Amino acid sequence: MAKAKETPRTTPALEPLAIGIDIGGTGTKYGIVDRVGNLLFSGEMSTKKHLHVDPFIDELYVNLAPFIEQAGGVGRIKGIGIGAPNGNYYKNTIEYAANLPWPGIIPLGKFVEDKFKLPVVVTNDANAAAIGEMMYGAAQDMHDFIMITLGTGVGSGIVANGKLVYGHDGFAGELGHTIIIPDGRLHPGTGKKGSLESYASATGVRLNAIEFLEKSKTPSLLRKVPKDQLDSKAVYDAAQEGDELALQIFDFTGKILGMALANFVMFSSPEAIILFGGLTKAGDYILKPTREHMEANLIKVFENKIKILVSHLKESDAAILGASALVWEMK
Repeated sequence: MAKAKETPRTTPALEPLAIGIDIGGTGTKYGIVDRVGNLLFSGEMSTKKHLHVDPFIDELYVNLAPFIEQAGGVGRIKGIGIGAPNGNYYKNTIEYAANLPWPGIIPLGKFVEDKFKLPVVVTNDANAAAIGEMMYGAAQDMHDFIMITLGTGVGSGIVANGKLVYGHDGFAGELGHTIIIPDGRLHPGTGKKGSLESYASATGVRLNAIEFLEKSKTPSLLRKVPKDQLDSKAVYDAAQEGDELALQIFDFTGKILGMALANFVMFSSPEAIILFGGLTKAGDYILKPTREHMEANLIKVFENKIKILVSHLKESDAAILGASALVWEMK
């Protein structure tokens, strides 16, 4: 059953609204948003329980239909924006998403458009986050920045000269899958070794912790945590207690992330790198080593120029806002 909340706001009667949908590997968030970023209605549902996309869309419709009615009916909705892993902006498809249960190429935009009878635009989830940050958040006055989402995986959206970089096929910006440690840890979703996502995501922190516990004899609070409960939050909780091994895990994670960010800086020269997602809650445990190792790996011309910022958007709302922002760019 979907969890939902309603936050009615005062909105002009004829003002168009947008639906934003963020599809994650575990859960999907959705909502109705006005032009200035007020989230009027929102809810969430499971993604992973749906092994096929059709029942997923059916449940999404059942959950959103009452909100659409309360917002003034389908005639008031300008369109639907969807952020999803491996979302293709050019084709309105999801293609070979490693973190979703639906294999192959899914014509998601067409399926949702047929169900809701509204125009739909699909893009990569991190691209949606970047657009949301540019429209509503820390990047409102920026023309060159990189958005990095640190969640179950590592997503990214690149904005250069005020435009989101899509590439010739719609898949530009898969920075989480760049190889940062040659022949490193295997990524089960892609079959590639040593990607940034394998080390610097919430999943990566868990795997880092397991490796540190296996290779070190250092006493640690983490040794008392059952393996199936060992996650990035457990590492953070231990770090707050001054746990030496937990601090080493964050230092290592920050080192990998910082090295990767240095590479990203040197190819696009952004004004800032904006971090978003659950790992940013670790604060300086992750941010301090990330900044240090980014600066240590930059050539002189880039040193001390690039800001590392944490997203200004409320995490629970940001994904929906980012997806809805796609609608306002529709022609």
